Amino acid sequence: MPTERDILITGIGLVSCLGEGVDAHWKALNGAAFAPTLDTETFLSLAVHPIVKLELDRQIPKRGDQRTMEPWQRIGTYAAGLALDSAGIKGNAELLDRTDMIVAAGGGERDYAVDAAILSALPGAADPDVKLNEMLTSDLRPTLFLAQLSNLLAGNISVVHGVVGASRTFMGEEAAGVEAVRIACARIADGTSDLLLVGGSFNAERPDILLHYEMGRVLWKQPYAPIAERLGAGGGMLLGSVGCFLVLESRAHAAQRGAAPVARIAGIQSDRCNRAPGAATANAQRQFEALAANLNLQETAIISGASGVGVEEPIFLQGLNLPIRSPANALGHSLEPSFPANLALAAMAVSRGKLFAPLEAAEAVTDIKLKNALVTAWGHWRGEGMALITAT
Repeated sequence: MPTERDILITGIGLVSCLGEGVDAHWKALNGAAFAPTLDTETFLSLAVHPIVKLELDRQIPKRGDQRTMEPWQRIGTYAAGLALDSAGIKGNAELLDRTDMIVAAGGGERDYAVDAAILSALPGAADPDVKLNEMLTSDLRPTLFLAQLSNLLAGNISVVHGVVGASRTFMGEEAAGVEAVRIACARIADGTSDLLLVGGSFNAERPDILLHYEMGRVLWKQPYAPIAERLGAGGGMLLGSVGCFLVLESRAHAAQRGAAPVARIAGIQSDRCNRAPGAATANAQRQFEALAANLNLQETAIISGASGVGVEEPIFLQGLNLPIRSPANALGHSLEPSFPANLALAAMAVSRGKLFAPLEAAEAVTDIKLKNALVTAWGHWRGEGMALITAT
């Protein structure tokens, strides 16, 4: 039964290699012949799904604001503007004054010039430790460390779009995206918030981020292959630049202002383990049982957060015998915003009553009347999450 504290998605802002906005993504995901959008030239053997070219003036009108942001901030601030537009609250100062915000973001982009200067200077320094401290205090702005602060994204969203309610930023790769949404839902459910902007952004087109994950040996370096095939050949991630924000709202608040909801977040679970064999599967099984206890599974599909690393998730999901879609085949894996982005795609599908087309041979065509979507998020290293998206 509907209640006043139900958590509704009333706005979606999504940008990726497939385009910007809900309609562009739905069209791309249902194209006659899906083909991945990849940059295979810039980073040699490390392909990435690049962000579509954005007309920044549409969501970040001041050129001065644009210049002070690095790409990850521009991607997120742009997506946030799309979400506020979609929810019908952009520019409404009275609503934005009490719109809370939760952001999932990693460490920001590095200053490559400073990195290069330090690496060049230290080998010839009489005292490398002293030299390093001197360069860090003189070459970096006081508000930064070697990478930009993760909460700069929330600050820019506040400045550009006027979102000035309570704000917090979570770090922690995929699990940060899950926790951001979980805390947002909890705040609405208990009445702490009525209106909330939640999401994140990720710029995959960065030498430092690719070096980071290549050092962890989790990137796919062979010619493009869909996730199922990658897992069969040892696994690996293809990263993608993505920005996604959702406007979440209590049912009572949405009804009061006449907002049209897209879908409902009916439940969300989050956990983590040390990834001992079977531990992540046990977490996922508990989450599935908690969320799917009263579902009609004939009307349910899975939007999988599979990254291309780890074989337990696909084995578990295949055992549920439900239609599956793995959006990272199309968008690339985007770590912090991957879960919000998959929630957005699930909400789009549920609101239309049908699942988008298969993205690889392992995904079956289905014509089910879609009323529910289970959205999973297994971090490539830690963290297991699951949410249930239903019709409103």
